[in-house]
Amino acid sequence: MATPVLICDDSRLARRQLARSLPEDWDIKIEFAENGVQCLEQIRAISPEILFLDLNMPQMDGYEVLQAIQEQNLNVLTVVVSGDIQPTAHQRVLGLGAIDFIKKPCDASKLAEIIEKHGIKDRAMRERLANALGEQLDPEIRDIYQELTNVAMGQAGDLLARLLNVFVKLPIPNVNVLEVSELDMALQSIDSNASTSGVCQGFIGGGVSGEALLLLNDSSFKEIASLMNFDGELNSKNELELLMDISNILIGSVLTGLSKQLDMPFSQGHPVVMGQHCDVHELVQANKSRWQRTLAIEISYGIENHNINCDLMLLFTEDSLKTLKYKVQYLLED
Repeated sequence: MATPVLICDDSRLARRQLARSLPEDWDIKIEFAENGVQCLEQIRAISPEILFLDLNMPQMDGYEVLQAIQEQNLNVLTVVVSGDIQPTAHQRVLGLGAIDFIKKPCDASKLAEIIEKHGIKDRAMRERLANALGEQLDPEIRDIYQELTNVAMGQAGDLLARLLNVFVKLPIPNVNVLEVSELDMALQSIDSNASTSGVCQGFIGGGVSGEALLLLNDSSFKEIASLMNFDGELNSKNELELLMDISNILIGSVLTGLSKQLDMPFSQGHPVVMGQHCDVHELVQANKSRWQRTLAIEISYGIENHNINCDLMLLFTEDSLKTLKYKVQYLLED
């Protein structure tokens, strides 16, 4: 299914120019809006996954659109495309929730770079899968799971940023209840074509149990080694050491962050290597017999200006769902 994309600009020329600049290999369905009012109407009508937004428009400008998107809790990734290149304009739109800023006239290579930087194509595919698969969670419960995860992954990202002296890009976590076949599809959507290494670690506490899976793209090892001042030649043994270091930081700190918020201490098992230098499908086939119906929370970490990407997925057992729901219910109470 094609990814719905919305381009909002009062200039017909600018709309066409931007549409022609999008990557040719991207399976998308493009819609247009001529001003901010139409833009919001289109967002509500077609639920675009990506919005390319001009700033200076009649009736409602881009700043007002960004503010309305926040206030109305509309779910769309927004890239601002504008001739206003003042630093304050750039800072202001990022503060209002835009993920990036492109100056006019739009350069196709720069646009492709930004799409690649934010993983927009892959992220759109994962979000379509998330919407298509699994049981529908109560929106309030889903929001709580996401917020709890936001806090926990922020703590993990901070530790990773300090270790590597980098800026860690934090995503919005995906939260879904999935059957085993759906989990297979969701895992493979992470990066079905790349060689991957993975670690899993069980956890249990207070009627809740599950596994944490860390999947690291093999292309990340070289840059991780450089950032950690590793001077030797990389081989499977020291790549495994780097993988375990990253998994200990991310899995340990995320589980600790969740357990503190839930007031539910987790005991963590020993980390187990799922596989090295194989595709995600092999990892899934080798391990999916342990997973049935599960609450799956996916966190995709990236590091700015570095080709380092890893996915952390928390899989809570079906028996844990009732306990988790009970534990978070009090957060909804006035």
